[in-house]
Amino acid sequence: QVQLAQSGGGSVQAGGSLRLTCASQPIYLLSSSCVAWFRQAPGQEREAIAISYEGESGDDFYADSAKGRFTISQDGAKNAVYLQMNNLKPEDSAMYYCAARRPAYYYTGVCRPSIEYTVWGQGTQVTVSS
Repeated sequence: QVQLAQSGGGSVQAGGSLRLTCASQPIYLLSSSCVAWFRQAPGQEREAIAISYEGESGDDFYADSAKGRFTISQDGAKNAVYLQMNNLKPEDSAMYYCAARRPAYYYTGVCRPSIEYTVWGQGTQVTVSS
């Protein structure tokens, strides 16, 4: 069973930056998949933060809370996806997860929070102090 490997995260002061990395095994190509970053804070529902399909950056999804501060990007050569988080706020503190799903075929709007993501990372904690 494929599991995505996450790295990055940690503790930072408000206004700081972090970059999360999500890497896949060669058997599962992230470049042919919807790749999403979710987060979940204690007592809160899981929230989709950013979603991307390589080569279709015009169709990237960002939650309102992430727009203008977070950027999702992919590196097909490394089979990895990144979440660059800038100007972090205490309310960004949460466990962050990457997830992927390979659609039968790509079309505009196919990669959204409501689809079932079938491959997940182990999660990484982000803590932002004021």
